[in-house]
Amino acid sequence: MKLEQSFEVQAPIDAVWEALIDLERVAPCLPGATITGHDEDGTYHGEFKVKLGPTTAAYKGTVKIEEADAATHTATMRANGTDKRGQGGAHATIVNRLISEGDVTRVEAVTDFTITGRLARFGRGGMIQDISNRLLKDFAECVQQRIEAPPAAEPNVIDAIVAATPEGAAAAPPATGGAEAPTTTKPIGGFSLFFRALLDRIRRLFGRG
Repeated sequence: MKLEQSFEVQAPIDAVWEALIDLERVAPCLPGATITGHDEDGTYHGEFKVKLGPTTAAYKGTVKIEEADAATHTATMRANGTDKRGQGGAHATIVNRLISEGDVTRVEAVTDFTITGRLARFGRGGMIQDISNRLLKDFAECVQQRIEAPPAAEPNVIDAIVAATPEGAAAAPPATGGAEAPTTTKPIGGFSLFFRALLDRIRRLFGRG
């Protein structure tokens, strides 16, 4: 299946480009996504959870930016995931191309993917297109918020001195042995998203979208 979509971010093209190629930075913008680590070759490992009624479908996989051309602002990503219970999986190639339109950056996304198992039910009747559009809208708003967010405050000198003392070290949280803390968000509600997408479709039919 192939999807051709686009969304806009109210930010300069260079800022949007830097955000989109930083997978750890934008992963929290997709509900249910978790980055658990990465390899030296740029392959990121993670999980994606979708709540379907009383159960949660959990997928484990990888995503990697295969190509990133800063001159044309075009990036190609490949993602692969399998259901932890062995009930299907998903494979996708996503090509994002950024276009500057003044103070707005338009992102054209072409996704070529296959999906099996429980998530495949959303492919019926074009619903997966509507769900993807809804996800992209929320994703674009989140990316813009992260771009506009001020950088984290640098620790002041007094804090640094206190942290260096035995008392400060004792009060500090225990070390994690260098392990990376996962970047995570709450599982996405499949049925909730389904009805939101359905509502968007109804609004378009009646000329309210």
